[in-house]
Amino acid sequence: MLELETKYWAQGYSRILGMDEVGRGALAGPVTVGGVIWRQGVMGEGIRDSKALKPHQRERLAHYIMTAAEAVAVASRDQGYIDAYGIVRAVQSCQLEIIASLKPDMLLLDAFFLPASLCSLPQLALVKGDQLSLSIAAASIVAKVDRDQRMCELDQRYPGMGLGAHKGYGTRSHYAALERYGPCALHRKSFLGKWSHV
Repeated sequence: MLELETKYWAQGYSRILGMDEVGRGALAGPVTVGGVIWRQGVMGEGIRDSKALKPHQRERLAHYIMTAAEAVAVASRDQGYIDAYGIVRAVQSCQLEIIASLKPDMLLLDAFFLPASLCSLPQLALVKGDQLSLSIAAASIVAKVDRDQRMCELDQRYPGMGLGAHKGYGTRSHYAALERYGPCALHRKSFLGKWSHV
């Protein structure tokens, strides 16, 4: 999974930033973007798309990434921001925050380019990038672990919604909780359909 990074390292890029987001399609809670820049020569064994890993595997790998990578950053936008500006702008805002923090010279992105009007850096957007690039896969892991931890913490503030279990996604248990309790402050009104006016 380092073929892309190796190719661009050979071209003189030294700070290649992989980014990926989690929570794009959730009904509640933030969208979170992770960003990782690897040192040249890193191995990264066991790192792959966060969705293919169990929670304890993600947590172990997130710790490894934080210690082994050249640089790591995470940014989030909450449900209020998403409702006000839309999910695409929320993700892009997180990406721009990470770019400003880590100062890369090239971007590897999962699926979607950043518009040239927002970012002039060289970039490559890859469908299923978290399966093709170690940097993107690592970014998906740190973003997933960060967001899951946050949703578990918020679960204590909103008992009965099951946030710690479904993490805000549209599962059967989540819809059952919405039927019973209605939406809470963490829900994205723009995503809720028939519950948006409750």
